[in-house]
Amino acid sequence: MSDSSWIRKMFEEGLNLKEKYGHKNVYDFSLGNPILDPPEEFFESLKEISESRIKGIHGYMPNSGFKSTRSKISQKISEQSKSNLNSDDILMTSGAAGAINVILHSILNQGEEVIIFKPFFPEYKFYVDNHGGKSLFCDFEEDFTPSMDGLKSLLSPKTKAIILNSPNNPTGITYSEKIIKEICELASESESKFNSNIFIISDEPYRYLEYENQKQPFIFDLHKNGIIASSFSKDLSIAGERVGFIALGEKLNEKETVIEALNFSNRTLGFVSAPAIGQRLVENSINSIVNISKYKAKRDYFYTELTNYGYKIIKPSGGFYLFPKSPINDIEFTELLKKERILVVPGTGFGAPGYFRISYSVDDSVIKNSLEGFKKAIKKI
Repeated sequence: MSDSSWIRKMFEEGLNLKEKYGHKNVYDFSLGNPILDPPEEFFESLKEISESRIKGIHGYMPNSGFKSTRSKISQKISEQSKSNLNSDDILMTSGAAGAINVILHSILNQGEEVIIFKPFFPEYKFYVDNHGGKSLFCDFEEDFTPSMDGLKSLLSPKTKAIILNSPNNPTGITYSEKIIKEICELASESESKFNSNIFIISDEPYRYLEYENQKQPFIFDLHKNGIIASSFSKDLSIAGERVGFIALGEKLNEKETVIEALNFSNRTLGFVSAPAIGQRLVENSINSIVNISKYKAKRDYFYTELTNYGYKIIKPSGGFYLFPKSPINDIEFTELLKKERILVVPGTGFGAPGYFRISYSVDDSVIKNSLEGFKKAIKKI
């Protein structure tokens, strides 16, 4: 608990500031909470479900989720990838967080290692701890892509998994197909060398929040032991509904055993499955997406203003985060910003001291009204 997330810490401090100064006078960029409304198809589906009274909608379903929902997801992935999936390749979960925990519980033996690329979503290390694993952290290059030399040095007979997150939280960077191929090649070489299975878990809640049309490959097209963990939290803007899924490729080693393990873990960890209504809603909205042009507009405006003030930022290509370089120690600078009633998260919490994260999934007025504070803070350095 003492090592717990900086994100929540800053969010809770923000609540105190809002109580003191008023909600409109505090500029909170701490949480990655989707702000856009779900697409219209989602609301149409919600209305239809509520009025039609589908029989059994509130009851138990197969542990892996409704077959109709899983079929829609497998069909969508098959159309976009080089793989041919069916409903048995999909397991519905309680969000992407539930998906990652279910996967790790299914594949990890005590003390086996999971490689996590910095900067990383802070909860990953707790998820690995939950299931008796050991987290190893791989350094990054100047452009926030993983260090291949760093990855080589970490791969060993104890390596069981690599967690990949692109578009990335906290940087907003989308890894190129070339980078992902290099990661997969190193993993495959190590599997042959150590006679082991190394699972690459691709955490993809931001896959469809990509603004530069970069081709994002599907992990099991490049690595036979690739597994997708994802959710509809960001592309449908329904984070609180906790609807996620696991997707397996055609060539996964010991696939039937893995599927059995995933179902067992989903049940015994207490997630059991994703909410019933949530599954029906995403099934009916499977090809819909929020208006991501609004996120892109926020990114472009915020990035331009901050860089004009002197902030050094690698322009993100996806997600809804900026990850500027801190002009001084990142924890000290976040305290300086706090005096301007601006809440950001220090990069230390993401394994990247010297940077800080801004979530621009906020009202435009919050961005606009915070700018003077950002300008004052950097001028003090």
